[in-house]
Amino acid sequence: MSEKPFACVPKKGVAYFGTSVMSLRMEKKSVPVCILVRVSTNRQETDRQLSDLTAYAKEHGYIVAEVCEEVVSGKADESERTGLQRALELAKAGVVKKVLVHEVSRLARRNSVAHAFVEALVACGVSLYWHSQSIETLLPSGKRNPAAGIMFSLLSEMACAERETLIERIRSGMDEAKRKGKHLGRPKGSVLTLPAMLETHRDVVRLLKAGQSVRHTAKISGKAASTVSRVKLALKIAA
Repeated sequence: MSEKPFACVPKKGVAYFGTSVMSLRMEKKSVPVCILVRVSTNRQETDRQLSDLTAYAKEHGYIVAEVCEEVVSGKADESERTGLQRALELAKAGVVKKVLVHEVSRLARRNSVAHAFVEALVACGVSLYWHSQSIETLLPSGKRNPAAGIMFSLLSEMACAERETLIERIRSGMDEAKRKGKHLGRPKGSVLTLPAMLETHRDVVRLLKAGQSVRHTAKISGKAASTVSRVKLALKIAA
């Protein structure tokens, strides 16, 4: 009797090498994520943050559901943080399972805002990942990551302190310049015509026309509120 060629017939409940790996990969669902990037002024760019986080998501097979981009001070009130609010909306709706940020300071430089955001995400079962330390708030089991919690508290405090230190240095530098008799700001006697002012401050004009308040426009553009107010008046006159 001639022998029949060996045939591997899969049986129910038995995993075979090769086909099992492929099937597991096919069954594994990609995790939907949201990328949150922030800069304080229009003079700064989010390119590096976005590039690093996009590469990380691609490397781990995540699906980027949406990118929330903000140009706003890290000390802004929660009501002014449209990016944070949008990310939270996606979390509450179950659209994303993770929120990716580059570092804790990009999330906020106010402890109350940063911690409230994380707690809201945890309540939705959504994890916050920050790239600078490659750590996230939830473990694969869905439970809180104790190490991440401790690190987040420390880094959020440092982010707040960094801004206060920067402000103090700026004030100290200005006081020293005044002590030496140096003039700060625009040269005395210089006056811009209305067209020249609107041309010089095109970023302010764009923000004001978009409906932003004077205070918010000043924060985004990095220009003094008095300058924004003058531009707003020039717009009314030129209209």
